[in-house]
Amino acid sequence: MRYLLFDDENRANLLPLAYTRPVAEFRIGILTITEKWSRRMPNEAVFGGYVTETYLQGKYPSDINEDQLWINASVCPNDALIKDILSLEMNEGLFDEQEHIIAFRSGNFKDSVDCQKSYTDVAFTHVQNLWDIFSKNAIELEADFELITRGRTSQKANATNNILGEENLFIEEGAVLNCAIINASNGPVYIGKDAEVMEGSIIRGPFALCEASQTKLGAKIYGPTTVGPNSKVGGELNNVVIFGYSNKGHDGFLGNSVLGEWCNIGADSNNSNLKNNYAEVRLWNYASGRFAHTGLQFCGLIMADHSKCGINTMFNTGTVVGVCSNIFGTGFPRNFIPSFSWGGPQGSQLL
Repeated sequence: MRYLLFDDENRANLLPLAYTRPVAEFRIGILTITEKWSRRMPNEAVFGGYVTETYLQGKYPSDINEDQLWINASVCPNDALIKDILSLEMNEGLFDEQEHIIAFRSGNFKDSVDCQKSYTDVAFTHVQNLWDIFSKNAIELEADFELITRGRTSQKANATNNILGEENLFIEEGAVLNCAIINASNGPVYIGKDAEVMEGSIIRGPFALCEASQTKLGAKIYGPTTVGPNSKVGGELNNVVIFGYSNKGHDGFLGNSVLGEWCNIGADSNNSNLKNNYAEVRLWNYASGRFAHTGLQFCGLIMADHSKCGINTMFNTGTVVGVCSNIFGTGFPRNFIPSFSWGGPQGSQLL
């Protein structure tokens, strides 16, 4: 059986992070959504690629034949859901109780409109909004931890570390931990291959430090937080997801936030994740062209790929930064910074 991961019409609600990748390449938990499907699908299932925007298909191609499963890329799998999907007949679709399409079986993507409907009551993580990435990260982090570590044995932490809940700590080969405090009693802690936890780091799970990433000296990290591969983090983080290849290596606070790839947060930069009147946070929505209600009291920074900020930058509650922007200057920048912006509170221009 061949399966493909498709972006549905809700992709616009996941901009600007979806400008540079299919939704299936979002990281939530430890793994990307693509990796979750690859690990959970049966061995005989063949991944046929992505159905996404035309300009992305060159990097993320698809191989379509006469019979395959088309799976919604914003759906995070679990074993029970996969069982329902694999039971689909030709020209049959699987929907949730809110009529969101989860998957369908057909030779043609357009057949989803006329497919015979079946429904599932299986609970699953559905990434429909930008804030879902950090607000649902705990659920996916624990699910991925169980999936990755099932039947495997962790490397041992040396005696210089102070560890609570060691049964919930998994250390991959090549990882280095020295003189750290790790509390895995409230959620699992995963340390990836060749990652490094530097001296004085204080980590409270659930937490994932992916391959070849690093916590700097004295980092303070509250879960649920994910640091993707080849990244560096320091200062204070609380409920943050970093897709990968990004740095927040210095002192400063980052909370209830998402960074894409190739981002950099300058030294002593901070974001607010709570309004001073405790009101609901609104976040810029590309689909509607206005600020959307999140239903959240805590919501920080969403920064898309290749964007950066200078030292001592202050981000207001619920700020969205587009692709390839460079933010600097004193004071608070706008809550919405378009792609290819250069500047800050004293003025900016689009490159």
